[in-house]
Amino acid sequence: MDEVLTIGEIERKFDSEWVLIEDPDTDESLAIRSGTIRCHDKDRDEVYRRAVQIRAKRFAILYTGTMPADTAIAL
Repeated sequence: MDEVLTIGEIERKFDSEWVLIEDPDTDESLAIRSGTIRCHDKDRDEVYRRAVQIRAKRFAILYTGTMPADTAIAL
């Protein structure tokens, strides 16, 4: 999959999925505006495996769902 979508389209099309975005277009605060969708899956590990295979120079991984209340996020 090599489809360029806006962040709104990504969130609607891949609800509650992990999405690998190559060469994301970002604003000044680095929020994603759009990008090339390379893969998506409900399984986070599968998306990370694909990111390693692709070896993109610039990419983002985005979760489009709501994180459970007991989830910790490390940046």
